[in-house]
Amino acid sequence: MIKLKKDMETLRVENTGNVEGVILKEQTLTPAEMLNKALMFNKITIPVGSKIKEHPHCDDAEIYYILEGDVRVTDNDTTIVLAAGDAMFTANGDTHSIENIGTTDATFLAVILK
Repeated sequence: MIKLKKDMETLRVENTGNVEGVILKEQTLTPAEMLNKALMFNKITIPVGSKIKEHPHCDDAEIYYILEGDVRVTDNDTTIVLAAGDAMFTANGDTHSIENIGTTDATFLAVILK
């Protein structure tokens, strides 16, 4: 399967659920396109000052791969700053968050695995 960028829907999420501020979620691949092997594969943009608040993963796990920007992440009790090329994995039963602390938009790939 091949999917072009022009066919990827971008959703704007603002001050709802786990989001404080605004994030843009580009649906790179949908669960159906991945034959339901994963729940999400998105490119996410977080403008300066916005964040995805700490939240748990139950019955799934998530990978973040940082593409651009400087972000502060938590993984359970650990807080660290990540930059382009860095990654984190949050396992089933663990918690995490991500916040743009830089001066430009931060982007990352987010993959939720079953």
